Amino acid sequence: MTEEYYMNLALSLAQSAAHQTSPNPPVGAVVVKNGRILGMGAHLKAGEAHAEVNALAQAGNEAKGADIYVTLEPCAHHGKTPPCADLIIEKGLRRVFIAAVDPNPLVGGKGIEKLRNAGIEVKTGISEKAAADLLAPFFHFIQKKRPYVTIKTAVTADGKTAAHTGHSQWITSEPARKDVHLLRSEHDAILTGIGTVLLDNPLLTSRLPQGGKNPIRVLLDTHLRVPADFHIIQNKDAKTIIFCASDAQTDKQRALEEHGVTVIRLPYMSIDAVLDELGKQNIMTLFVEAGAEVNASFLDIGAFNRLIMYMAPKLIGGKSAPSSFGGLGGSLMDEALGLEFKSVEMIGPDLKIVAEKRSE
Repeated sequence: MTEEYYMNLALSLAQSAAHQTSPNPPVGAVVVKNGRILGMGAHLKAGEAHAEVNALAQAGNEAKGADIYVTLEPCAHHGKTPPCADLIIEKGLRRVFIAAVDPNPLVGGKGIEKLRNAGIEVKTGISEKAAADLLAPFFHFIQKKRPYVTIKTAVTADGKTAAHTGHSQWITSEPARKDVHLLRSEHDAILTGIGTVLLDNPLLTSRLPQGGKNPIRVLLDTHLRVPADFHIIQNKDAKTIIFCASDAQTDKQRALEEHGVTVIRLPYMSIDAVLDELGKQNIMTLFVEAGAEVNASFLDIGAFNRLIMYMAPKLIGGKSAPSSFGGLGGSLMDEALGLEFKSVEMIGPDLKIVAEKRSE
């Protein structure tokens, strides 16, 4: 078997737990000796054993003289768990194959240096592109101290998100809507604006047949207009955070807090301020399901990483029917923000298009 084969196996292990380790990265590890797999492991939850620990525990005493394939550089610092680099040295492994170097300043090459100083051969860059794609949210979070942002929208084939009356249920099919619930469960938080809440009174939970994680609900509500009897306040399946302006009414804040809602006042309501605050709260991935004006506020400052668009085979027309992004927009096509299409697939009768913002 090739180095890529074992690393791709480690990557598949990491992918299996990719949405449940936040704010830690998803990591997989495979221990191999004389062409035989001795142990496999994944990091399953922040604060619990890392992938290397699980794989080496499975390998047991046979790990001495073996190789380990790990998708991210082993840690060299004491956090909630001991350093994995120390464990690899202790177990007497011969070689360490690494897909991606950790950008975390606490690691940042220190794990590789420690392993090499102990006489262990280290090779990096195996399946590095696949690892970088998987770890993109973690890398962004570590480097920017803000969540990795995905904007989701559903449109007709002529780019409309609703009829000119505002009616929008339903643009896409049931399979597409189920896929959205899966995406919600894969994110730490879901953000929307007060306009969407007042119009639809949504739950913003992940209602999947086998269950799933409910993201933290984040509401942008400058003047605290949300009614206390709405789902986002009354439903306790997920935590709710509301961002408001510093001059929002204090009695309404107290009423909302009595329902367990966290209210955060900002001196100046802006997407930048919201993302900075969410980063402080260790929210690594943010799913935006909002209206055209909130989407435009992300677009105006380029504060998103990925766009997921569901396109239904329908035409509704109407020059006043809304589209995904409002605001004034650019004056010239040269001002358009560039995207890179990553995938296109059919979800029931609808198209699902995934695009990433081009690197700056």
